[in-house]
Amino acid sequence: MRDAMHGAVRLTDYAPAPWNVETVELTFALDPHATRVTARIRFRPNPAAAPGQGLWLDGEHLELVSASIDGAPVQPDVTTEGLSLPAAALPAEGFTWEAVTEIDPAENTSLDGLYMSNGMYCTQCEAQGFRKITYYPDRPDVMARFRVRIEGPQRVKLSNGNPVGAGEGWAEWEDPWPKPSYLFALVAGDLISHDDSFTTASGREVALKIYVRPGDEDRCAYAMDALKRSMEWDERAYGREYDLDLFMIVAVDDFNMGAMENKGLNIFNSKYVLASPDTATDRDYELIEGIIAHEYFHNWTGNRITCRDWFQLCLKEGLTVFRDQCFSADQRSEPVKRIADVLMLRARQFREDAGPLAHPVRPTEYVEINNFYTATVYEKGAEVIRMLRLLVGDALYRQALDLYFERHDGQACTIEDWLKVFEDATGRDLAQFALWYSQAGTPRLRARTDWAEGVLTLTLSQEVPPTPGQPQKAPMVIPVATGFLAPDGSDAAPAQVLELTQAEQVFTFEMPEQPVVSLLRGFSAPVILEMARSPQERAFLIAHDSDPFNRWEAARTLATDTALAMAADPELSADEGLVSALVALAADGSLDPAFRALALTLPSREALAQESYQRGTQADPDAIERALTELATAVAQGGADVFADLYARYETPGAYSPEAGDAARRALRATALGYITRLDPRGIAAGTLFGAATNMTESLSALGLLVREDAPSATAALATFYDRWQADRLVIDKWFTLQAMTSPSGVALERVQQLAGHGDFEWKNPNRFRALIGGFAANPTAFHRADGAGYRFVADWLLKLDPINPQTTARMAGCFETWARYEPGRQALIRAELERMAAVPTLSKNTREIVERILGS
Repeated sequence: MRDAMHGAVRLTDYAPAPWNVETVELTFALDPHATRVTARIRFRPNPAAAPGQGLWLDGEHLELVSASIDGAPVQPDVTTEGLSLPAAALPAEGFTWEAVTEIDPAENTSLDGLYMSNGMYCTQCEAQGFRKITYYPDRPDVMARFRVRIEGPQRVKLSNGNPVGAGEGWAEWEDPWPKPSYLFALVAGDLISHDDSFTTASGREVALKIYVRPGDEDRCAYAMDALKRSMEWDERAYGREYDLDLFMIVAVDDFNMGAMENKGLNIFNSKYVLASPDTATDRDYELIEGIIAHEYFHNWTGNRITCRDWFQLCLKEGLTVFRDQCFSADQRSEPVKRIADVLMLRARQFREDAGPLAHPVRPTEYVEINNFYTATVYEKGAEVIRMLRLLVGDALYRQALDLYFERHDGQACTIEDWLKVFEDATGRDLAQFALWYSQAGTPRLRARTDWAEGVLTLTLSQEVPPTPGQPQKAPMVIPVATGFLAPDGSDAAPAQVLELTQAEQVFTFEMPEQPVVSLLRGFSAPVILEMARSPQERAFLIAHDSDPFNRWEAARTLATDTALAMAADPELSADEGLVSALVALAADGSLDPAFRALALTLPSREALAQESYQRGTQADPDAIERALTELATAVAQGGADVFADLYARYETPGAYSPEAGDAARRALRATALGYITRLDPRGIAAGTLFGAATNMTESLSALGLLVREDAPSATAALATFYDRWQADRLVIDKWFTLQAMTSPSGVALERVQQLAGHGDFEWKNPNRFRALIGGFAANPTAFHRADGAGYRFVADWLLKLDPINPQTTARMAGCFETWARYEPGRQALIRAELERMAAVPTLSKNTREIVERILGS
């Protein structure tokens, strides 16, 4: 599938692997600089492929010691990307390939393949890391059973599946389920396990183990609890039981991503496993819960049924993100979870869809597959599943999923396989719906209403904007969940889901009186809604809409309109109607505290810049900063008494609990303190809370307010925090991030430059690099300094990291993708940094693809 000239891999070039793999036997003789891997692989011809083909095995950074076929030595043609043997050298009915390779885990700084983290051996094989371990057809449609022997002095030696033997200096594992190579995992080190068990619905007992470094074992309880709740939920919601005798999680400090769903042996970034009230925030607990669930759910949606090729990545990731979103909604507050998910979608995926890195949910070509682990594949992919469920209904959705598992268990599948299941289960034609997988860009949904003689006429139209490589788009299937509010705020008619399938459609409704229409309830489709409404109508929706999402959306839209108007006109003051509406929401004790905290949170600087650009105006970061500050101050003044009351009333007494109710109270209290501090630049209340806080949530939020206001006590508070937590790597990540993201724009760059020279800035560690450099890039006003110094700082660090860790570098280079939002001066400064990066001859393939796509826009 690879274009040899341009290095591009294309979906249209897919061909089945010429040889299938029946079994894989691996022996690892571990050594930091000279690990020997002996592979014994049984091949058989693939009946779905053209006959008479040779053998190609992927392999990178390997030293081939020996190779044989059926015991006879062979001399394959070896390149930097793999090795090959001609068909004439291969027994036509199948053969056993044996090879010994040598690798250097200690020098593998890419954190891809087999590498070392603080003396521990671990692997990351998705998407193409297994080829750095041994020669193999490293593609997801080649599935095989693995047996693994690990030899070394480490106390703990783990791999996929079930343990089948162990002795002094060795351990053996066997995975009974066929899997692609990207799901292979190995861990060896001096680890301690936190143990528990789970009894499945059929009565089988499954041993559960979370492995951590000594000293971290007391911070695993919440992750274990989340795992057990995930297992129970998957049985109840999807009928899926776990299928091995043992489920393991390992926490690793050096990890490029969040976690990896390797069969039976999940490997996690330690920040998504370890938690205690002293060291983790409410948000940390929420992320641990969601990511534990996500990786566990992959056991069926990703492992038992995997993707045929990497273009089908959304098949496993979009579905599994949707599943973890539903799990978290069930565990916490469904409306609050939905709002949080949409905020993330708009911040990450809408931004991606609107820029040079836009691509369909199922891309059609790539240069480096690691660059397509994107918000579009994950979050927009989940939205497509959500729309599908809404269109067919809960009952038929469950029937379709049951059929999917029954029909495709043990297979590597495509989006077409997925949609065919739904067509067969529901009788619907999904040909037009499938455009959600092939068309990039965020659709614009335009709406207008007319009222005459007891008839409401609702006109809906859609437009999908051009994106790179896709100038023309066809109309999509857009489910529009719609409600109707009477003048007294009650429901004037039953809510319904309208299906927009044409460029424009007209819907009519007979009503006794003119209603206010509530559109896109629950954010029923990932679109941008454009509908003219007066501030008074939005205030009515804030006060009365029975759909929690749209109630929040009305407040959000009114705040966005106000902030952008104030940014455009320095003489304009905050809209009094908005301030009154927000204060009324804050005071409404009937509402979930977590919902009120979200409703009171003003749009971010990044969100306002994106909205400004979508409305046809280039964003001014400094004007947005000024407007947001003035608007927040106006809300603080208008609700001073209410915020003081909330701060006093929502103190959470007793021992800390990450339970959703307590977390909601803390969120509302922290939001109230944020407004109180707007009127208290010396940070007296925030400083008092920082000194008295008994949990990380309150300590960090108070410290963040002191830094935001550049309060006189901020420097001492930062020093106190560091002195207390300097031995805790995850907490010190927070210390770096807070300063980089929260420091005022006038001092932020100088502060992060100083922090880059701090003894604890271990820049080769992805978490620490993201904490400081990524944190600064997420401080929009500072990053977008008019003199370009912020751009130079980030580009310098990306160039330093790229030779060490191309994956992390490429992902972070996306911070430049929004260059078109800004005025020509800033655009020129960003382009200069990108061109400087592109001019580096040794720039990695990963980073070069991102940089050149941005430059080519």
